[in-house]
Amino acid sequence: MPQTRNPILDDMARLMTDAAGMAQGMRREAETLAKTQIERLLSTMDVVTREEFEAVREMAILAREENDKLAARLAELEAKLDAKG
Repeated sequence: MPQTRNPILDDMARLMTDAAGMAQGMRREAETLAKTQIERLLSTMDVVTREEFEAVREMAILAREENDKLAARLAELEAKLDAKG
């Protein structure tokens, strides 16, 4: 059975393909617009970058460890003083 071309179906297929392409383009534009708006909002706020946060977090961890060492040393020295006195 030979295939016949149906111009109505061809036009509908072309229309659907164009609509899908247009929908993808609109989605990309919406994502770009949203990203731009969020970046603009964040730039006006006083927020830190992930790198800055991690650097300060690491400093806090090291300071806490040093504080714990000094507290233990102080307790040891106080115990020695109490033992002498």
